[in-house]
Amino acid sequence: MKPFATNRDLLKTPALIKISAVILATAAFFYLGKHLSDDGYKQLVFFSSSENSIPEVSISPNSNKTFNLSSIIPPNHTDIETTQPIPSPLTVTVTEANPPPIPSPPIPSPPPPATIRTFGVLDANGVMSDDFEVGEVEEDEAIEEESGNKTEIVQLRNDGVSKPRVRVKKFAVCRESMREYIPCLDNADAIKKLRSTERGEKFERHCPVKGRGLNCLVPPPKGYRQPIPWPRSRDEVWFSNVPHTRLVEDKGGQNWISRDPRDKNKFKFPGGGTQFIHGADEYLDQISKMVSVITFGKRIRVALDVGCGVASFGAYLLSRNVLTMSVAPKDVHENQIQFALERGVPAMAAAFATRRLLYPSQAFDLIHCSRCRINWTRDDGILLLEINRMLRAGGFFAWAAQPVYKHEAALEEQWTEMLNLTTSLCWKLVKKEGYIAIWQKPLNNNCYLSREAGTKPPLCDESDDPDNVWYTNLKPCISRIPENGSGGSVPSWPARLHTPPDRLQTITFDSYIARKELFKAESRFWNEIVGGYIRALKWRKMKLRNVLDMRAGFGGFAAALNDHKLDCWVLSVVPISGPNTLPVIYDRGLLGVMHDWCEPFDSYPRTYDFLHASGLFSVERKRCEMSTILLEMDRILRPGGRAYIRETIDVMDEIQEITKAMGWRTSLRDTSEGPHSSYRILTCEKRLPRA
Repeated sequence: MKPFATNRDLLKTPALIKISAVILATAAFFYLGKHLSDDGYKQLVFFSSSENSIPEVSISPNSNKTFNLSSIIPPNHTDIETTQPIPSPLTVTVTEANPPPIPSPPIPSPPPPATIRTFGVLDANGVMSDDFEVGEVEEDEAIEEESGNKTEIVQLRNDGVSKPRVRVKKFAVCRESMREYIPCLDNADAIKKLRSTERGEKFERHCPVKGRGLNCLVPPPKGYRQPIPWPRSRDEVWFSNVPHTRLVEDKGGQNWISRDPRDKNKFKFPGGGTQFIHGADEYLDQISKMVSVITFGKRIRVALDVGCGVASFGAYLLSRNVLTMSVAPKDVHENQIQFALERGVPAMAAAFATRRLLYPSQAFDLIHCSRCRINWTRDDGILLLEINRMLRAGGFFAWAAQPVYKHEAALEEQWTEMLNLTTSLCWKLVKKEGYIAIWQKPLNNNCYLSREAGTKPPLCDESDDPDNVWYTNLKPCISRIPENGSGGSVPSWPARLHTPPDRLQTITFDSYIARKELFKAESRFWNEIVGGYIRALKWRKMKLRNVLDMRAGFGGFAAALNDHKLDCWVLSVVPISGPNTLPVIYDRGLLGVMHDWCEPFDSYPRTYDFLHASGLFSVERKRCEMSTILLEMDRILRPGGRAYIRETIDVMDEIQEITKAMGWRTSLRDTSEGPHSSYRILTCEKRLPRA
């Protein structure tokens, strides 16, 4: 057993050392706090209480002193609880009384956020939206617009918030007088306001103000029937589908069109024209014999027929593997383009007036004008300069007109003016025979650069973009041919269809993939898709003839239809909201046009059998209402025709609502990527009118 520790040993124990350290630290902190308090710092208030005593408050050193607080309170300040203004000046006196303790005021809850009311097309975040206030209308109440459209108010949930939106339940039918209505060419109010019409301004586009366009369904004529299928339609169409007889009266003697008295239900097309009354086939043979290098279906693949009549020139070129864009204004022969499209021939309403046509530079291998009633030499030849812009380098211009072959003084003067103008353009007169003259455009700029200084017309500035065509005025200058020869050196048909053209490199768009690879990938994609449509949806049984691809890219969809040998033609539309790929489309040997789908299209009602829209609405909905585009689709689609809409899921609901209100029969399908894809395909059919 160990002995007890001595006192000296006890002092050395760790426990005693720790206790001593705590006592010393406590004393030091107490002394320091008292010292600081005595040096002028505000004294602390200590509350003391006991179980049996009333709480007391120690006396403040500021007792019995008066302070003016008005100087530190802003004017018009409001009491937080009573919301009453605090009077000024404000004096506070501290007394020695012992008031009861003052409870702290409750912290007020923050006010609710103000309700944001949106009017128009912008939501609270400044994003385009078609959700807007419509007033105090019962949620499920149907209302009738002035147009006759039946609408209802629906609650659209967006980000968890329910908002009212106007939804059209059923679009009304337009009045009977609008059955041939082309909104941008029949805008009488805008035409009346034109300062001048002497250069054909009234035949150009004058679209209705946005928001005041078509809001009803254009009706077909009474007795409308499903069109006669191609190739029979080249030679005959139903009278009830285009019930206009003026062309028969004016041009029947020139073999344009006739109406058999034994069968008044049909128009007949003998295949003639003003300068080729014996038929287009004989006329085409004559042209190819005049110039041996004009080989239809090989070197000559894409043509433009100016002042086309009922488009017999283009109709008969189709059998020679040539696609012809037939154009004419909506003038006194206003239904000629409608007859052309009813026949199943590519055509558009267009005029040589003050603006560029909606086709790219170096688009056409051959441009033809047969008695097209255009004064090519007016205004220093500005209209022929537009022909020169669209004509491919090395391409041909064929002119069949009275000045070529008649020897009257006035006509001989016109021929001399035409000859001088074409010489200044460096065109070569290849052959003049009978009533046809054929010129060839040079392959490069050498001739232009070797002309004498001051020769008119001049070359356009290098800054001029000859492919900028949307609402672009004509320019009195010669469009330059690219120095690298792009556009003029395309392979013969059909090799050019799948050969990446040189002008592919000039397209402005964001891409990290080599352009040629992107071009080939698009072709493969649409070839597979169209093959699937043919197998699964029985496309070969569909009566496809006039096809419109509303967002064409490089023209892969049109190329796929050609590869699968579907007997149709495709007009590939390049929207202005995307890159301008029109030069590539024409270099492939296809037809295309520039357009803004927020505006109406330059075609008659009921002129297309099939409309194809891939990725169009998800882009254009940022610029205009989807109903604007869909109503225009209904206008140009034939009754019994179809539309395929390939779109993202987020826009499909609204598209389905609108197509239902238009009376289309629709079916939503998965894409080839399967049910988990972000895209769907809406197949639509426009119903035939009830008998």
